[in-house]
Amino acid sequence: MKKILLNTKISKIYIISVILITLLLLTSYFSYAMFTVTKEKRNAISIVTGTLSYDLKVDGNSSQNLVVKANSAEEFIITLTNPNNRIARFNFYYLNEIPTEVNVGYIKDCETTNLPEETGVNLEASKSIGSSNKYKIMVENNSSNEIVIELGVQVGLDYNDLSLPSNGHLFKEYVNEPNAPELDTNMIAIKYVDNNWVKADTSNTNNDWYNYNEQKWANAVTVSSSTRENYKNASVGTIVNMNDIETMWVWIPKYSYSIASVDGTNYYGKQGCYLESEPTKELPGEIDIRFVSDKIKDRGNAKCITTTGAKEYYTPDAFTFGDKELSGIWVGKFETSSSNPSLEYGGGNTTELDPMIKPNVTSWRYINVSNAFNVSLKMNDEGNRYGFSSTIDTHMMKNSEWGAVTYLSQSKYGKLGNANFSNANKEIYQNKSEEYITGCSYGMPSNSNTDYGCQYTYDIDINGTGASTTGTIYGIYDMSGGAWEYVMGNYNDILGNADFTIFPESKYYDKYITDNILTACNGEECLSHALSETSEWYKDINNMINNEYPWLVRGGYYYDQVDSGLFSYGATYSLGGVRIDNSFRTILCIE
Repeated sequence: MKKILLNTKISKIYIISVILITLLLLTSYFSYAMFTVTKEKRNAISIVTGTLSYDLKVDGNSSQNLVVKANSAEEFIITLTNPNNRIARFNFYYLNEIPTEVNVGYIKDCETTNLPEETGVNLEASKSIGSSNKYKIMVENNSSNEIVIELGVQVGLDYNDLSLPSNGHLFKEYVNEPNAPELDTNMIAIKYVDNNWVKADTSNTNNDWYNYNEQKWANAVTVSSSTRENYKNASVGTIVNMNDIETMWVWIPKYSYSIASVDGTNYYGKQGCYLESEPTKELPGEIDIRFVSDKIKDRGNAKCITTTGAKEYYTPDAFTFGDKELSGIWVGKFETSSSNPSLEYGGGNTTELDPMIKPNVTSWRYINVSNAFNVSLKMNDEGNRYGFSSTIDTHMMKNSEWGAVTYLSQSKYGKLGNANFSNANKEIYQNKSEEYITGCSYGMPSNSNTDYGCQYTYDIDINGTGASTTGTIYGIYDMSGGAWEYVMGNYNDILGNADFTIFPESKYYDKYITDNILTACNGEECLSHALSETSEWYKDINNMINNEYPWLVRGGYYYDQVDSGLFSYGATYSLGGVRIDNSFRTILCIE
């Protein structure tokens, strides 16, 4: 059984002067019912005056209960009216209680309309009848008995980051909005319109640039030095020619996550609104995501039991860079290519070329880990061709950063939440191009078919965009198939054939101390690294690095069958050295 709790928030009054505070305390002494001191912060006191109240109706009638017949699903219209003489904020909260039977009754979030998800809604001050809002809720009862879901009310206040306890509960306003993308000086925000990338409005008015609820992740580019000023001065809506683009990036905003289990043993995500059956390892479900600010770093166990709803959130390690907490990271939209992709292997084992990130070109392969790492670093050298400033850091993708992309893709904000795909097609489509052309799609997930090639380019709707992490053109490509991608994930600082003279700074790579994925991170499970938590999801290969094979690769390659995919990882036989089917990806951080 679930309870819905309502939290009321009204406008605040700050009294800074010591004299006014003293006067307030004297007044409250004589009329305590009229003035309630809630919490003190920065020499200011927030108070609430008058009597807090609310009007609640279910299907037009005053009620505290939702009654649901056996083996049925019913809709209810809840009306909330503000009778107060000031603007009030009402927040709906869900508190899950262990039911007497599994799946006795629950509110189906995907069937709910106009219901704020811990964001609250302001109601105007009362006039003749007061302002009100209506919410439609679907409740499903899978038991053979009638159930009653009680509606409860708690009165509490929350001013910005203050929390007021009420009957043992802490109420805090929470808005699940992604951190705004951070652009370096010469990066240009883009969106896709009429088969062209065009300059976007960075104010994101009317979701012009991005909308993660619709799998529209923020994209940005850098252009050639000869065209840079023209594009920077151009108006919103100007077409950005692909010939002028040198790098393409996708913003992954900082978030915390929780992975659900039905039985408390197997954590395959929740069924939610996106699967037609209970999640399995072969067809996993939704990873719960909540966007957080750069000041938050959750350290729960990242688990949830669907029958209780209690969640433990964890903030991915990818958003901690050295001693800095990031608000997000920019990820190369495609596998890295070189400034001369027509060369053998798209570039080969050299640092003389410059990285590019574009579709429809050969990815840069046959390059060892140290050279891939160094060419990624040099992207922000002084005088670099991209126009990057000294405030950014470019580096070769770490395994934890790969994990941050995969978890967001397996959420309602990624391809899993894209209504254009169902069942097995929720998995990212494979790139089966034997020429390692970036952005290609086979039009279906990894499989045993051998008709290799670039069946669909990245910009073909559904069949092509299905190869991205969102199922839209706004996602990240080549994360299933194409080339195996080296990531900066290493076993116990063993160099192998990587050709480093000394290891990079610790912030640039993930170190794993055992080949047991349950103890590889300093003797503990590597949460957020897409290793143990998502092992074998979609039947993807799982082969952990070890003393003999110390460098990690991700995603599989075009020739792989069902084991290629977003959650694939392996220990490469090249030991960090050159191999014709190994490429890499680049990350950009705003420091």
